[in-house]
Amino acid sequence: MDTDKMRARFDEIFGPGGEARAFRSPGRVNLIGEHTDYNGGYCFPCALSLGTAALARRRGDKTVKLVSEDYGSCECAIDGFEYEKERGWANYPLGVADEIKKLGRGLSGFEMLIAGDLPVAAGLSSSASVELLTCVALDALFKLGLTTLEMIKLCQRAENNFVGVNCGIMDQFAVAAGKKNSAILLNCRDLSYEYVPLDLNGASVVLGDTKYARGLADSKYNERRAECEKAVECLRGRADIECLSDLTAEQFAEYGSCITDPVIKKRARHVVCENARVLKAAECLKRGDLAAFGALMNESHESLKNDYEVTGEHLDALSDAARATGGCLGSRMTGAGFGGTTVSIVADGAVDDFIRSVSENYTRATGLVPAFYVAEAADGAGVIV
Repeated sequence: MDTDKMRARFDEIFGPGGEARAFRSPGRVNLIGEHTDYNGGYCFPCALSLGTAALARRRGDKTVKLVSEDYGSCECAIDGFEYEKERGWANYPLGVADEIKKLGRGLSGFEMLIAGDLPVAAGLSSSASVELLTCVALDALFKLGLTTLEMIKLCQRAENNFVGVNCGIMDQFAVAAGKKNSAILLNCRDLSYEYVPLDLNGASVVLGDTKYARGLADSKYNERRAECEKAVECLRGRADIECLSDLTAEQFAEYGSCITDPVIKKRARHVVCENARVLKAAECLKRGDLAAFGALMNESHESLKNDYEVTGEHLDALSDAARATGGCLGSRMTGAGFGGTTVSIVADGAVDDFIRSVSENYTRATGLVPAFYVAEAADGAGVIV
């Protein structure tokens, strides 16, 4: 993302003059711990060097102008706008502006040019990246004085309330609080966290984009959350819990029989076991046991496939191809599912052959051509100096 080129483009679109400031925001990948965040559990994400960037400046009126180099433009008044499906991507920055307005902070018109290299609808949190990008920009332009935690919660509310996706807080947290060369062991119940060095000792994180996009707001994401809430209602008759992640695997084995619906029971089993896998995986990474870490990733994918049922043909095909390829220590879907991206741990000397072989086998199975990225953990959203 060349900011000089973006400045020239900004002036071309909006006209020269005034102070346009530059901002950046990463994507995120979750190494393990899927669908645990809204169940009060642990997850293990990191921010990515892939992301979005923006140039933005205040206007002297109440007009908001948003331009994405890849996805079009939107113009509306700062007062009185509502969610409109036809606006697509623009609903995410507008949702953030809407939440800032609810705080009673002074907010007038602004214009923003957005560009980036983060695939959209690939499970790498392009929505949260744009949300935090917007929040950081508006905080700086209008001197709002928001803390990082306030921005995280504000952006989650924007996605919940404005866009209508009942997401947890992991995506926004990882995008805002990411740290270079580190993963975040995040307790989504109380938002306590620990940075764990992402030292893979001769291996790399390789992301595989299925090129089968899923629309999160239109997916079964909200349905899965409702199913988990039903499981908690059943379990409360036997256990003193507020959320599924309050249970250990041993407690679930003891109390799980009170869930009579087999589908609801499967959903709960995934969450409880996945939460335990996250803690084990963090310990594996700390002691450099990548083989054990990879095995937990494989277990996670199978649980997401069989118990949570959020993988689908394309994610399964890409993960299966990865695990069948030499040099791959583990592979799983990452993100909400229903399409999107896999994350794999691959020995450095095998990365090129891994990408070639997995791509060929995946295309043979699905007819689609995947894209691959060797991921690096990056810092969270902020101002470009």
